[in-house]
Amino acid sequence: MVGGGGREHAIGWKLHGEGAELVAAPGNPGLAQIAACRQVPVTHIEGLAELARQERVDWTFVGPEGPLAAGLVDRFRDLGLAAFGPTRAAARLEASKRFAKEVMAKAGVSTARATWHTDEPSAKAAARTLGAPVVIKATGLAAGKGVVVAGSIAEADEAIDAMLRSHIHGEAGSEILVEEFMQGEELSVFAITDGTTVLPMLPAQDHKRLLDGDQGPNTGGMGAYAPVSIGGTGLLGDAVELVFKPTLAAMRDAGTPFTGLLYAGLMLTQDGMKVVEFNCRFGDPETQALMPLLNAPLGPLLQSVARGEGLAGVAPPTWRSGAAVCTVLAAAGYPESPVTGAPIVLPPMPEGVFAFHAGTRLGNDGQLEVAGGRVLNVVGTGRNMREALARSTAAGDSVQFNGKQMRRDIGWREMARARTA
Repeated sequence: MVGGGGREHAIGWKLHGEGAELVAAPGNPGLAQIAACRQVPVTHIEGLAELARQERVDWTFVGPEGPLAAGLVDRFRDLGLAAFGPTRAAARLEASKRFAKEVMAKAGVSTARATWHTDEPSAKAAARTLGAPVVIKATGLAAGKGVVVAGSIAEADEAIDAMLRSHIHGEAGSEILVEEFMQGEELSVFAITDGTTVLPMLPAQDHKRLLDGDQGPNTGGMGAYAPVSIGGTGLLGDAVELVFKPTLAAMRDAGTPFTGLLYAGLMLTQDGMKVVEFNCRFGDPETQALMPLLNAPLGPLLQSVARGEGLAGVAPPTWRSGAAVCTVLAAAGYPESPVTGAPIVLPPMPEGVFAFHAGTRLGNDGQLEVAGGRVLNVVGTGRNMREALARSTAAGDSVQFNGKQMRRDIGWREMARARTA
């Protein structure tokens, strides 16, 4: 397992429960309880390949987008090693928002109008043409933080200057998209695919803003919940037929078939379903909410894709009833300047609650401590959203570290729908 965040801990937890023996690189203290952790960075592709050979692993799961965009799957396949994920060329669906827009145009997939720019004057002119609110996006990989929804032209100008003049996202923001704002509710839909067959997973919803009520700065994600009732029972079928299948066909036609996990961020607008963006891997923190609800084995699906055996005739995953809420516990100063090093008091979790490690490490004295911006993911499950949220929030409150930040309203839209139903 390549990675060391909450997503990897959650998937590792699921695979371990199915009887898999795990080696994680680099892993984290939570994964270390169920896997052999090896300190190989996710950016060291040759080191990861050598580790896979040394450990004689059957197949490799790649969590983060970075190594996928850098060609890990290509290298593993060259060496005869099975790996779950897209090739470098196919991973451009996430690594280049411009490429993704071009693929969607060829596939006839509905998405927001956008133009791309490398200079401030043309970008600012485009923002004025669209009018506020308007969306400014770094084209490349920016750890989930390269999107600004500007409520005014002044805010758009500020975001454009920050990306193109101040280079806050480095090379990832050297080209930006200026995109029309889409009004609606956004969902995350994951699909496991062999390039042709599509096995969709339960829709989830991420909460990007730092503070309750969707206030404050954008983050990598402060929580998520599943399932999402909006869209009705036909939502997944529409997503498969209108988004996933045309996109995969366009990728095959281009000679860059996509295999692995295709993540579609979907906006449900008055004009129908539109794609916000694609990601080429499991989402974080949505995965943490999904794994405790997944009733079917996950390992055989991932392994079949990793080995190139295909998914033809395989039934979609099944799910437990009820709901799950993931609350992210973030470090002081997150997202701008996370403060690390604070000791963590992590009590045992009650039944139906799971603590997945993200930005944690063991200090020299063996004490668990903060090591990143998003520190822990506390997932509560229950018969309904209210129960799941109460369990997640109570467990989040029980975890102690200096400067802890957490939202207390994950799933608020779903809760509001339940009150008016």
